[in-house]
Amino acid sequence: MEVTSFDLKDIIEQGAFLADVRTPGEFMEGHVKGSVNIPLDSIPDQLDKFKNRKTIVVFCRSGGRSNMAKNILQQHGFSNVINAGTWENVNRFVK
Repeated sequence: MEVTSFDLKDIIEQGAFLADVRTPGEFMEGHVKGSVNIPLDSIPDQLDKFKNRKTIVVFCRSGGRSNMAKNILQQHGFSNVINAGTWENVNRFVK
């Protein structure tokens, strides 16, 4: 699912689950308010955190790990996943 900046703003305002897939160290250096840190390599062990979410927005430092996270989640049956790229991109729309 490709998403424009305008769509992303709406999706976030509607209460999307914001998953930062960077390392805990990167997360501590700066992160999106209200986001949850679920490092890429731990996603398969933490699938319960994604269940029953209307929309899941994944992001990281450059967009590479979030793309992998989206693929992992889709392989586990989640169809409502958006790769928002960088955490800074998401942060623009969080109040």
